[in-house]
Amino acid sequence: MATSHPIDEETKRELTALYRDENRHYHGLAHIEALLALAVECRSKLSDPEAVEAAIWFHDAIYDSRAKDNEARSAELARQLLAHRLQPARMARVAAMILATAMHEVPVFANIDAVRDAALFLDMDLSILGASPEVFDAYEAAIRREYAWVPEDAWIAGRSAVLRTFLDRPYIYHSEEFRVRLEHRARANIERSLASLKGKDT
Repeated sequence: MATSHPIDEETKRELTALYRDENRHYHGLAHIEALLALAVECRSKLSDPEAVEAAIWFHDAIYDSRAKDNEARSAELARQLLAHRLQPARMARVAAMILATAMHEVPVFANIDAVRDAALFLDMDLSILGASPEVFDAYEAAIRREYAWVPEDAWIAGRSAVLRTFLDRPYIYHSEEFRVRLEHRARANIERSLASLKGKDT
């Protein structure tokens, strides 16, 4: 497989400007940097680490908390900026990983290595759920700030529904590596957050 690096310095500067938007309280540059660090840790397990890095850089490039098509628009931006650097199959792989962050379900790939890369990428994106309680609470507060326009009652209902979808899964994380490392703490964090939201609803 070709492993040419698709993200050049000009692209990084363009994306960094997007991630530094003042309305991004969680989905900003620090989030991207955290995922890039995890990608370095997982590099030996990735079949195409540069494609995963590209997906990390682009997956939240377009972010508007009022919109429903952020992932699709982010994938389209990736196609616009990377199509001349990536072969079509590899570009499709990057775009599929970006689109998968909408539901955090591993995309269907014929290539088992692509499936594993996507699973690890999605687990990196959800690693915040298994962070220490203090970091997780700061994440929850930052997400609330990104949705400051949502009335409190609607926020409680909507956020509770989102968090329950993760608890209802057999596993939050797709890969054994992240399950061993973060599954237990992620479930504890989510249960604690749900209890807090329920308390606000009384």
